[in-house]
Amino acid sequence: MIQIDEKLISEDIFSEEFVCNLSKCKGACCVEGDVGAPLDKNELEILDSIFDKIKPYLTPEGIQALEEQGTWTTDPSDGMYVTPMVEDRECAYVTYDIRGITKCGIEKAYEDGAIDWQKPISCHLYPIRVTEYSAFTALNYHEWNVCSDACTLGKELQVPVYKFLKTPLIRKYGEEFYDVLSEAADEWKKEYGN
Repeated sequence: MIQIDEKLISEDIFSEEFVCNLSKCKGACCVEGDVGAPLDKNELEILDSIFDKIKPYLTPEGIQALEEQGTWTTDPSDGMYVTPMVEDRECAYVTYDIRGITKCGIEKAYEDGAIDWQKPISCHLYPIRVTEYSAFTALNYHEWNVCSDACTLGKELQVPVYKFLKTPLIRKYGEEFYDVLSEAADEWKKEYGN
């Protein structure tokens, strides 16, 4: 682990390589899993406030799930805030393009200028999962079989996780943090890299 301020960062973020390959996985991370995407507490009010603006971007099934469950819910196993799901399958905010690839309805609304919030930070940061503890924050690489094509493409292109996620890392923690993280990655690579 590498420590930057109160954050503990898994070295896997430097060593593992990753680039989303939607043409292969079809956005399976938005469909697979037991619960919806993790949400920060400050995102709950945002989801409530943008619902009417993002409705035109969602599927009828997603709208129904959100109207029945609310714009966010909790994971019954640990009480964490998560996005609702459609019949325990895909995230309620998912939409599909003409090739059957899942897209985020929130992000599509953002890209069209309908809202000024891109999407939940946990989705933007994936495959980094953030866990908040009382004394520190842990940033860990989450390995999931549905992302095997992203790992393959990342290796081909030689893009480490932290570089692939530059934009969301800056969104969450700021440019200064990302600069320090990049320096730590360079030092780590000199010492441990191939």
